[in-house]
Amino acid sequence: MVNITHLLNEINDIDETLKTHKLSKQDYEAIIKILKRKPNLIELGIFSAMWSEHCSYKSSKKYLNNFPTKAPWVVQGPGENAGVIDIGENLCAVFKIESHNHPSFIEPHAGAATGVGGIMRDIFTMGARPVALLNSIRFGDVNDKGALGRKHRYLLRGVVEGISSYGNCMGVPTIGGEMSFESCYNGNILVNAFCLGIAKKDEIFYGRAEGVGNPVIYVGSKTGRDGLGGAVMSSDSFNSTSKAVRSAVQIGDPFAEKLLLEACLELFKQDLIVGIQDMGAAGLTSSSFEMAGRSGSGMIIYLDKVPMREEGMNPYELMLSESQERMLICAKKGKEQAVLDIFAKWEVDAAIIGEVTKSGVMELFWYEQKCAEIPIKELSENAPILDMPVREIQAQKDKATTLKTDLSTQEIFCTLLESVEIANKKWVYQQYDSSVQSNTITPAGSGDASIVRIKQSNIALSMSVDCNMRYCHLDPKNGAKIAVATSGRNSIVYGAKPLAISDCLNFGSPHNPEVIWSFQQVCEGIKESCKILNTPVVSGNVSLHNQSDGVDIYPTPSIVSVGLMNDASKIVPSSFQIQGNTIILLGEVKAEFGGSLAQKLLEGRIYGEIPSIDLLQELSLWNLMLEAIEARLLISAKDIGEGGLAITLAQMTLGNGEHQPIGCNVHTHLPSQLLFAPSQSCIIVEVAGENLNALKQMAKKYKVAFTEIGCVGGDIFCVDEINISLEEMQKLYFESFEKMIEQDL
Repeated sequence: MVNITHLLNEINDIDETLKTHKLSKQDYEAIIKILKRKPNLIELGIFSAMWSEHCSYKSSKKYLNNFPTKAPWVVQGPGENAGVIDIGENLCAVFKIESHNHPSFIEPHAGAATGVGGIMRDIFTMGARPVALLNSIRFGDVNDKGALGRKHRYLLRGVVEGISSYGNCMGVPTIGGEMSFESCYNGNILVNAFCLGIAKKDEIFYGRAEGVGNPVIYVGSKTGRDGLGGAVMSSDSFNSTSKAVRSAVQIGDPFAEKLLLEACLELFKQDLIVGIQDMGAAGLTSSSFEMAGRSGSGMIIYLDKVPMREEGMNPYELMLSESQERMLICAKKGKEQAVLDIFAKWEVDAAIIGEVTKSGVMELFWYEQKCAEIPIKELSENAPILDMPVREIQAQKDKATTLKTDLSTQEIFCTLLESVEIANKKWVYQQYDSSVQSNTITPAGSGDASIVRIKQSNIALSMSVDCNMRYCHLDPKNGAKIAVATSGRNSIVYGAKPLAISDCLNFGSPHNPEVIWSFQQVCEGIKESCKILNTPVVSGNVSLHNQSDGVDIYPTPSIVSVGLMNDASKIVPSSFQIQGNTIILLGEVKAEFGGSLAQKLLEGRIYGEIPSIDLLQELSLWNLMLEAIEARLLISAKDIGEGGLAITLAQMTLGNGEHQPIGCNVHTHLPSQLLFAPSQSCIIVEVAGENLNALKQMAKKYKVAFTEIGCVGGDIFCVDEINISLEEMQKLYFESFEKMIEQDL
């Protein structure tokens, strides 16, 4: 038995201890008021974890409360492990996106892998089998010729390896995602992981612990010292010395999680438990307090009964460790042995470590000695909600209606096509097993959204993650609107109706008033767009303190839109299909270059007004597309995004490299630079001649601009002044990224 006297005695150097635990003097005074005495070190550690930014959202919570979260199809909104929507046939989609940014910068492989493992546990802890993974990953200047470029290429390789290894080992397909590169991420990369699972509507489980005398059971991997202080570390900014702190990065074991997954899903088939919770950030602390807190219960935990992986562990370490692949279960009294037998069958550790009480207090024991006693409701309700100073950033006044460059139209096109932002990421997607489970309809990297079929039905689900961080930097509110609209539009082009979103709000230091203003504006943008587009927020995550040596990242609200398609046979591909078909532009291209990729690459900076978006016009475009696809009028479709109309046509020409490309002959009659304008609410569609008039009349009904711009066919890409062979395009598009990433190997 480890002597814990030093953990129970009065803390000597309180100032230094508070600093280590990221607590203020005001926090300490509040803790004393709650406990009616001074805390010991174990209790202080618990308060530190539960009141960290990562767990309490103390700087951001007040801005999140106004999100639209309800709709007839929403079964569970924010507040649980994941959001749940009804997709029909007594089935639900369970999904969420979360960040693992700081750990991935410190240890890219381990950090990214455990991010994937953690988000999967959030899904299957609710009774859903994971069926799809996405990721949104962002790096710094990978093209830099010096040490900075080598660093970020190393980080990129490590993150991709971590994502692929964990997902592949779990047998869950990674079906898509997004990747971007900006200098603001040089000191703080972003790794956001998304998972979606399927469950029966009447078999959803929640993170609750209630019923006096019901046993509390620990299941999963043994607890070690890895990840100690992870929640607190993720709630602090980087500096030049903190990046080397590796003890706070968890170590994952996907094979252990696979066994845990199968054991949990078998457990859910029987009437044995009241609730279950993943041990994520803050480990046993957050899972136990959250389960009891949601039910207004109390709990007793005997920490000496927790399965331990290392010698000499103490209560402080056991409560704050973030070892991976662990769950906490509230079982029904009398069903304990049946629960233990299931986990024994799957060779997963399980131990009864406590029981539910009616006291409303968390009581922790160490070999019959009480080592901590904290009122659960008071800890949760008195978590500090900070009213951080806000300073508005002055709006951009420049119109940015032209690109200042001497390059020809074709030279601009080639520059964009081979850029790391646009170039095909087959090097990445080839490492992901996107076809395991045999549900994937669109291979990873083949289009704007990713689609899986739901077995034993004709239903398909689309998923798309999107955010233009440059737009959010220049105009946070409208940038967020564009992120929500674009993520949904990426599903619309396939014929799936967006139903809900999950968001991961990545920002810099909350101590910077301009960061808080940007956060406030982004939340307003998300609220407005979700309300008009009828895509409520059902889950999400906030990641602040993404700052290194005083440099904040751009506001980066990664938005995942989940859409439903009732007839998977009507999915529209995103590449040209048939020679001779007509190419139509739906929507209006405008001279808007503020924050665009073309502006960044050609002028070396971003400035000016970002593209405008009319959400009602966006909704009209969505309705037009859904009706046209239902009537089978469209042969292929893709929305205009990064790089503008010319790049969209190029991607429709080239596809994902698995099929022979089909050229096109297009005459837009637009000023040449507008070929690269990333205008919103614009979609390119391929239509057979006999359906042209029907589509034109439908567009007229929805008041969407309809323009014939060319035809599909040939072995040349001819768009106004651009005239290039498909072979040359293929080299630029399919080979440049791989050359960049492998130059150090």
